[in-house]
Amino acid sequence: MSAELADGRPCRAAPARPREGGSAPRRVPLVHLGAVRNGVVATAALAALIVVGSRDLADFDSALVGYTFACLFMTFGVVYRYSVWLSKPPTRKYWVRGFQVLFSPRRWPRLRRPTLIVEALWSKIVAQDFILRRGLTRWIAHMLIAWGCMLAAAVTFPLVFGWLHFESGASGAGATYRVVVFGYPVSEIPVHGVVGWAVFHALIISGFMVVPGVMLAMVRRTRESGAVAVQRFERDLLPLLLLFAVSVSGLLLWVSYTWLHGYFYGALAQLHALTVIVTLLYLPFGKLFHVFQRPASVGVTFYKEAGDRGEKATCPVTGEAFAAKLQTDDLKEVLGEVGFDYAPRSGTGAAWSEVSPRGRRMLIGRAHDRARGGRFS
Repeated sequence: MSAELADGRPCRAAPARPREGGSAPRRVPLVHLGAVRNGVVATAALAALIVVGSRDLADFDSALVGYTFACLFMTFGVVYRYSVWLSKPPTRKYWVRGFQVLFSPRRWPRLRRPTLIVEALWSKIVAQDFILRRGLTRWIAHMLIAWGCMLAAAVTFPLVFGWLHFESGASGAGATYRVVVFGYPVSEIPVHGVVGWAVFHALIISGFMVVPGVMLAMVRRTRESGAVAVQRFERDLLPLLLLFAVSVSGLLLWVSYTWLHGYFYGALAQLHALTVIVTLLYLPFGKLFHVFQRPASVGVTFYKEAGDRGEKATCPVTGEAFAAKLQTDDLKEVLGEVGFDYAPRSGTGAAWSEVSPRGRRMLIGRAHDRARGGRFS
């Protein structure tokens, strides 16, 4: 397909073809060796931190060994998948550019960096208002699940790893517990105070947050036709069922030791352990993995800010600015890395990726008009 630019130069919009020399795109290996290395290093580092943080396992609870091995497996899976994700050219480009914009002295005075960092963290991580724009109920469900899970993780992982435990307070100090972190006492909290109640019921609070959040999400996924049409069990429903099982089994443990004098506690504890371990093993492979991807969106915010404040790319067909030049230049580089080349075959004119969407429609119309001898409207 060939047409003319605004200045009369030809623009040949050839189909995407392999890179120079006719070489095909690089095949993705079945096993990413670099990701395996990163996963092994991260898992070994976590194991070492468990040993050191628990004072050579002196503070480690052997009853939680199943959780620990599940966490180690989860660490390997998460780091492996994250490394593979970062190896993809578009993701790597966003990742690198985000750090370059954030720490570049040249761009620093031009960016509202302190304000932008706070705004990005609040919008993408804390409030997650991008979900609020999709619906209030959906946002409430997501916030209950997200913050309930983060509260549970903040308590569970340090306890499982032996980094945090509680001891009886000093004699004469009343009914208190001493908080010990990495083997060092940091504070004492009253058992019957508000703080003590909140600390020792943190997992119960998280359960009461996650359960209604999951129920709201399940209602949406069973009633909204748009969600039903595209959802898959293993991707969309299984994570919700796992979170529900973990939360409900944990709440049943609380019911057992609070009102039933520990009746059926042993079986419930095993059931809860099973649900937690299965969820940890599933986490690197399913939709819950986006928990680790979400912080990277902060870098995308910096990238967009730099593009909005930087030079604009001008369409050679319409003569109008349509995107950030930083983005169009990166797009051409990424297309080459994935094995596609949209450069003009003749070596003159503009590349297809440099033309705006409106300009592309105009070029296609001109080409059709030329092919039909001027009879195309």
